Amino acid sequence: MAEWWAVWSSYQLSDLLMFSPAAYARLFERYNADVWPWQLPMLAAGLALMWNPPARPAPWPWLVLAAAWAWVALALHWQRYAQINWAASWFAAAFALQALLLVLAAQRSTAPSSRAWPGLTLLAWALFGHPLLALACGRSWRGIELFGIAADPTVLASLGLLLLRPGVWWLWPIPLLWCAISGATLWTLKAPEALVLPAAALLSLALRLRLGRV
Repeated sequence: MAEWWAVWSSYQLSDLLMFSPAAYARLFERYNADVWPWQLPMLAAGLALMWNPPARPAPWPWLVLAAAWAWVALALHWQRYAQINWAASWFAAAFALQALLLVLAAQRSTAPSSRAWPGLTLLAWALFGHPLLALACGRSWRGIELFGIAADPTVLASLGLLLLRPGVWWLWPIPLLWCAISGATLWTLKAPEALVLPAAALLSLALRLRLGRV
């Protein structure tokens, strides 16, 4: 038992990754070129999520997010990321499950929160701040990650909507887990923005608990 633990503890997180930072960057460059111009309607859909009238519940924001999660599950994780990361097929399954949960949430949509600024701020960051940060950190504009196309900004936007429309606790676990996975991956790749998603996860969860009704 001691020998097994010694062998296992000798592994580092970097030993589990089978790709380099350059391969990871090229993945998104090729992916963005392949799916162009779907980035434009996805951006429009993300902007629509920021419309937060304090009136009655509406199912369509959850359905927009469901479509985004389903797209990322198939087009990114299953068809492309799985080529360089053995775990991406599991990521695809998790994102597909979250898409299904979002469709279910649309059946019992909740009214918007009266305190909208945290959710709107996180949505704005997902749509604009996150891609601009990637450029500032040296990422090529051809390989930036955008809402509805890539996983990280889609998850950030989801956390923003969960702050805007509370009461659906079962939508939290997968986004929070992805923030940890993505943060660990970027940390291993020595990406400057590695702590952004874990920090966003902790902050959004703390805000939701403070405001009440997860």
